[in-house]
Amino acid sequence: MKHRHLLLALAVGVSIATLAACKKDEPASDKAATPAAPKGETADQFIARVNDEFKKMYPELTAAQWLSSTYINDDSQLLAAKGNERYLTQLNSWIEQAKKFEGQQMSPETARAIQLLKLATAMPAPKDPAKLAELTQIATKMEGTYGAGTYCTGEGDAKKCRQLGELEDVLRSSRDYDEQLDAWQGWHTIAQPMRGDYTRFVELVNEGSKEMGFADAGEMWRSGYDMTPAEIAAETDRLWGQVKPLYEQLHCYTRTKLQATYGVEKGQVNGLLPAHLMGNMWQQDWGNLWDVLEPYKGAGSLDITGALEKQYQADYQAALAKAGPGPGTDALFKAEREAQLQVARQMTERAQDFYTSLGMPKLPESYWAKTQFIKPMDRDVVCHASAWDMNMAGDVRTKMCIKPNEEDFTTIYHELGHVYYYLAYNKLPPLFQTGAHDGFHEAIGDTMVLAMTPDYLKSIGMVDATAQSNEALINAQMRMALAKVSFMPFGLMIDRWRWGVFDGSIKPADYNKAWWDLKAKYQGVAPATARGEDFFDPGAKYHVPGNTPYTRYFLSHVLQFQFYKGLCDAAGYKGPLYNCSFYGNKAAGQKFWAMLEKGASQPWQGTLKELTGTEKMDAGAVLEYFAPLQEWLRQQNEGQTCGWQTPATVAAPAPAAPAKS
Repeated sequence: MKHRHLLLALAVGVSIATLAACKKDEPASDKAATPAAPKGETADQFIARVNDEFKKMYPELTAAQWLSSTYINDDSQLLAAKGNERYLTQLNSWIEQAKKFEGQQMSPETARAIQLLKLATAMPAPKDPAKLAELTQIATKMEGTYGAGTYCTGEGDAKKCRQLGELEDVLRSSRDYDEQLDAWQGWHTIAQPMRGDYTRFVELVNEGSKEMGFADAGEMWRSGYDMTPAEIAAETDRLWGQVKPLYEQLHCYTRTKLQATYGVEKGQVNGLLPAHLMGNMWQQDWGNLWDVLEPYKGAGSLDITGALEKQYQADYQAALAKAGPGPGTDALFKAEREAQLQVARQMTERAQDFYTSLGMPKLPESYWAKTQFIKPMDRDVVCHASAWDMNMAGDVRTKMCIKPNEEDFTTIYHELGHVYYYLAYNKLPPLFQTGAHDGFHEAIGDTMVLAMTPDYLKSIGMVDATAQSNEALINAQMRMALAKVSFMPFGLMIDRWRWGVFDGSIKPADYNKAWWDLKAKYQGVAPATARGEDFFDPGAKYHVPGNTPYTRYFLSHVLQFQFYKGLCDAAGYKGPLYNCSFYGNKAAGQKFWAMLEKGASQPWQGTLKELTGTEKMDAGAVLEYFAPLQEWLRQQNEGQTCGWQTPATVAAPAPAAPAKS
């Protein structure tokens, strides 16, 4: 995701053993290498054994996952599927072994580790070996379908095929209504073949969840927050209620601007925002609409993309100079690739500099040697940005297809947040090597993004000196809101859809209708053309075929502002929150690192309190940060009828009863 992405931890959902908080699959284990439970083993000894077995198997099996994402072919997918199959078989065995310790005396650390073990995957597998194998094959197939997704038009010599990156470029840069509609519709065709696989996938993970004592997979996902499933569902509703008025003002302003750009009819769909006009394939980040939504033209200009393009051109010219006079086609191509790689590494080095300025260590040399910085030309890869911990001992990587633009620049800061979390908690037992809850993992890097103030960007040479005016402030706030505030309802609705799919309140025959009903309800977004059940639009978002729980991203958008405020306080900052950058402040860095080192070794409430002074997630810091923009939006929207009418929607599923396990 960007949120990213992103961010993104595909099969590791609510708990332990996160290969990547933005990536897909849990590591798989080697069943044959795991000894049977020793007779007379205590609970403490059991957890020590699981930690030891898990850490030993981890490097070999993460390698299979890395290959399946960076070399998409039948062979790599087979290895990944078999790896998942072995791991899930072993996980089921560990969970079964853990049952004999129920009610016995054990240390608090062991009790917590056993609870985390029960929640160790977002893809609970049936015990039946044939069904388990079927589940892993479907999961790998769906990710491969997404990663290789291509939209082709024309025939013969006129045939043109584009993958996600090129289609995103159209939405980012074109303002031609029909071109954008074609690109948006084209990408969504790649998900149609997944529909049957996803329906079966739901049946299988629900069966696995029930065997573990949960009502369904959604209830299992909601059980990983040191709260009951009902409590975390209610908590997300409460937090959304805090920020919804701000989002409605941003939505109202955006609709007015789109109508001014495309006309009253094309700029809205029955009062909702047209999905293909939002500059982003999933309408989760509206930053690419800056040319349409910029409040004050040129005020406090923060042309990060322009600065990166300038850097790319300089790198390209340097590569050309090395090629000598009159370079041929091959030399020109090589120079272009060298420049792309060079600027991608430079962008990553700038992000690393922020973390090291706080006193955190430099990334290991292996990171620079093994990371995928740009899209290879010779094979299909999953370009969705992700961060990887390969061995729980410092072999950390990121996987991206970096382009020199603002979106990818901030994404790198986000992904390195995962990487530094890995490095901080690698000293803990493996079962505690994950975020305090999954929203924490997603919030770390984005906290750094909040601290990328105009003054910070100027200090690293990304933008010129900016005038400190009210117009410049509103522009800066709008840029941040288009990334942060626009995302929040999207972060909520994906799991609202999946909770309904898992508990059966959304039937397979209504998958697409329910998806768009919920997008209308939460985001105020609609497709410009009919999207019947011959489509499977949820599958066009990586995290659905990749099976990554998404509530984490909503929670992270609350937590990152709380973290940011806590770190600004630690740095001794006294001014308006939105002006704070703790870049270079070792006191803030020490406090942040101390939180990262805790991993999941204690309930998240205690970890949050150590950094922020409160045990409760709260969106108050979001509203404090955006207070100037919210008031400005109210003034701009005066006289407008804000809000939107939604169609009769599929009701958001009621949270299930607390998990039996």
